[in-house]
Amino acid sequence: MSDRAPHQQVERQLPTEEARDLLALVREIAQREIAPDAAEGEEAGRFPREVFTLLSESGLLGLPYDAEFGGGDQPYEVYLQVLEELAAARLTVGLGVSVHTLAAHALAGYGTKEQQAEHLPVVLGGGLLGGYCLSEPASGSDAASLRTKAVRDGDGWVIDGGKAWITHGGIADFYTVMARSGGEGPKGITAYLVPGDAEGLTAAAPERKMGLKGSPTAQLHFDGVRVSDDRRIGEEGQGFAIALSALDSGRLGIAACAIGVAQAALDEASAYAQDRRQFGRPIGDFQGLRFMLADMATQIEAGRALYLQAARLRDAGQPFSRQAAMAKLFCTDTAMRVTTDAVQVLGGYGYTLDFPVERLMREAKVLQIVEGTNQIQRVVIARHLMGPESK
Repeated sequence: MSDRAPHQQVERQLPTEEARDLLALVREIAQREIAPDAAEGEEAGRFPREVFTLLSESGLLGLPYDAEFGGGDQPYEVYLQVLEELAAARLTVGLGVSVHTLAAHALAGYGTKEQQAEHLPVVLGGGLLGGYCLSEPASGSDAASLRTKAVRDGDGWVIDGGKAWITHGGIADFYTVMARSGGEGPKGITAYLVPGDAEGLTAAAPERKMGLKGSPTAQLHFDGVRVSDDRRIGEEGQGFAIALSALDSGRLGIAACAIGVAQAALDEASAYAQDRRQFGRPIGDFQGLRFMLADMATQIEAGRALYLQAARLRDAGQPFSRQAAMAKLFCTDTAMRVTTDAVQVLGGYGYTLDFPVERLMREAKVLQIVEGTNQIQRVVIARHLMGPESK
C-alpha cells in the first residue's frame, strides 16, 4: 500500500477556538485510528464498529445537536468540516457519521421533550448507531410512493413491509422509519423510531457493491413489527415533511464527504507527481499534469465554499434547500472528476490496489447516487428557479 504522507491539513476558517480544537482532535483520530486501516478494512468489507464507539465517546456522533441532550452544540459549518476530515481518512466512517446524524434528525427536530429526554442522550453519546429508512425496492427517487404500512393496534402500531438501500442495515441499534399510516401520497406517511432488535425486524444479506464495502447496505424486512405510540415521531401524516427536512441537511453531509474524498485523492496525486520521475525530472514539472492538478484543486475549493455557504444559511435559520441540492450536485460530481483524474495522474499504478486512488474513485461514484441522485438534485434546483413542472 501507499506509504505517502497522510491527508494534508486544509486551511480552514473556523468560527471559534473551540471549533479549531475540535478539528485538531478529529484530525488526530483520523490519522491515528482511521486512515491506517482504511484500505485493508475496505478490501475485507469490515465495518469499523470500534471506531464509531470511539467517536461516540469523543462526542463526535452528536455534534450539531443540543448539549442539553448530549450533543455538541456545534453549527453545521463546523460539523460538516468534521465530516470532510473523517471521509478523507475513510468514507465508510464519514458517511456513517452523516447517516447517524440523519437518523437522529427526526427525534431531535420533531420529537416531544419526553421523547428527546428518553432517547437522545443514548443516541448522541451512548455508543448507539442509527439507520435511516425511507427508500424501498420500488420507491427510490419517488419516495412519496412508499408502501411499508403502519397500522394502529391498541396503544401502538404494527409495521409491515420492506426498506432498501439502508446504510447500517442489520447492524444499527435504531432506525428512523417512514411508513404509510394513512392514504396515498406524502400526507399519509408517519415517522417512527424502531429499535434495531425489534421482534419481526430482519435484514437481508448486505448488497455486494463496487465500493464502500466496509459500510453495510442492506434491505430490511418488517414482519409485524410492533412499536408503541410513544415511538411515533411528530404528528400522524407528518413523516414525509420530516423526511424532506432531514434530507436537506443530509445532502450537505454527503457534499462534505465528497470533498473529503476528493481532497484525499488530490493529496495522493500531488505527492505522486512530485516523487515520480520520468525523462529525468518529476512528472509534476510537466505542464499537462500541473494544469490537471490545478483544476482539481480549484474544483475542490469551489465545492467546499458551496457547502459551507449552504451550512451558514442553515445555521442562520434561513432557507437552504436549493443551496443544499446545489452543494450535493456539485461536490459529488467534483469528487468523481477529481478521483478519476487522480487515477490518471498515477497512470498504471493508479489502477492497482497498491495505491488508494482506485478505491477513492469507486467510492466517489456512490456519492452521486445516495440521498437523492444528482438528477433529482437538478429537479430540486430547477423547481426553485422555475416552480413545479406543468401537469
